[in-house]
Amino acid sequence: MPINSAVSSDNKRVMINITDRFDYGLHQSFRNSYQMVNEMGVIYSINLSRATYMDSSALGMVLLLKEHAEKKGGSVIICKPHPAVAKILKIANFDRFVTIEN
Repeated sequence: MPINSAVSSDNKRVMINITDRFDYGLHQSFRNSYQMVNEMGVIYSINLSRATYMDSSALGMVLLLKEHAEKKGGSVIICKPHPAVAKILKIANFDRFVTIEN
């Protein structure tokens, strides 16, 4: 499965794991993975260590998640991006919008 997510027991952290391709085909699954939590101050962590491809629509999806999180005082962290994905994030200057942890 290209996307799976887990919510911490206190509903304050959502870990979204993406494998293979992160593109428009995952739009609905990605959205469903974070809309299940409606708490304030949630940290959304996107693990991209096993995602080998990311396109512009995926960048847009991350920005929509950022907007969703910030409305409720939360934040978004991209964790361990695969080298190919890290290059795309760097070209797009995504470190200016979300925290990227290598």
